[in-house]
Amino acid sequence: MKDNKTSKTSISRLQLTTFKLQSLLNITQAINENLTQEELLKIYEKLLTRDLSIGKVLVFIYEDKWKCMLNTGEVGKAYENIDVERDLLPIQDISFITSSPNKALDSFDIVIPVINKNVAIAYVIIGDIEEGEGVSPIIKHLNFIQTLTNIIVVAIENIRLFKESLRQEAIKKELELASKVQNMLIPNPSVLPKNDKISMSSFYHPHFEVGGDYYDYIPLSKNEFGFCISDVSGKGMSAALLMSNFQANLRALYTHDVTLDALIEKLNERVMASTNGEKFITLFIAKFNYKTRELEYINAGHNQPILYLKRKKELLFLHKGCVGIGMLDEIPLIRKGSITIEEPAKILCYTDGLTELIDGKKISFGTKEIEECIINNYSIEENIQTIIKKQGILDGNAAIFDDISILGIELF
Repeated sequence: MKDNKTSKTSISRLQLTTFKLQSLLNITQAINENLTQEELLKIYEKLLTRDLSIGKVLVFIYEDKWKCMLNTGEVGKAYENIDVERDLLPIQDISFITSSPNKALDSFDIVIPVINKNVAIAYVIIGDIEEGEGVSPIIKHLNFIQTLTNIIVVAIENIRLFKESLRQEAIKKELELASKVQNMLIPNPSVLPKNDKISMSSFYHPHFEVGGDYYDYIPLSKNEFGFCISDVSGKGMSAALLMSNFQANLRALYTHDVTLDALIEKLNERVMASTNGEKFITLFIAKFNYKTRELEYINAGHNQPILYLKRKKELLFLHKGCVGIGMLDEIPLIRKGSITIEEPAKILCYTDGLTELIDGKKISFGTKEIEECIINNYSIEENIQTIIKKQGILDGNAAIFDDISILGIELF
């Protein structure tokens, strides 16, 4: 009799081991076949309810927040009344539910926590388990359920991470395309005029793939040209989209016939219509006449460009103007600046990303360094290269936290 009993026990253990190995094999194959999260949970659910005869199952998994990923059996909306952080997080070991302040747990029997690196990543709550003689046979499967759940949860997390990586890759490609499109809207330094009357140079460095800075050179007539530099409040895609729209409007509106005052008013109307006052644009816009040598400009809340008169060795700041574009429904006062430049001169325009560099002491650099780079007989192109090198813009300077654009004009 004793040998017969031992034999039955051995067979039972063999059957149990075979069942567990086969279950793990099935789950592993399912994971290797790249099944979806829903398909994996379906296999897991069948294993618990059909093979282990568990009547009720709730599975909570943490994905940014706790979510009920599986709800099977006659549990109704019980899961909606379970607060994982309040009701389950204190449970660190497999536990019987004897009594709980939360009545939603009364119809369940056991809580199985799934811990990874001392952090709970899932909770399995089971009820209506098959009764055996004295003790439910499901008890011997609890650690197996815990292990199985761990495998499923990790697989689901890997699926989520894979989807997220695909999403990030798609976003990256979209940003790369947006960056290429934006670069087409901003004049390449190679197409800027360089002749016996004028030499223009520029530099563009968005903080992210796309940015909210913009500069342009616009021929207006045989003897007159316009130029501008601007900066949208904020950074990233929203700033880039608004700047693209602004560039299209400016190009359409800026003609030989329009006055700078009227241009500013029209641009303000267009920006207000696009943003409803949620964003604004700082802008410096000007026109220069080769015959009269007159420079007209309006500074709409932008950093003051620097004008350096080479013979007089005099620095002037181009500050006359108005508030930023899109700040107010109507701009109350526009002051237009006008200067006759009768000698060789250099003009340096830039966005605030150039001066708002934070050094080791958390102090923002001012315009002093920029002024020092322009008050000399070097060309404007050499001046810009000196600024770029001095500020370490292309060397991964950690102090840079905004888009940087520079536009330089040298008049002979």
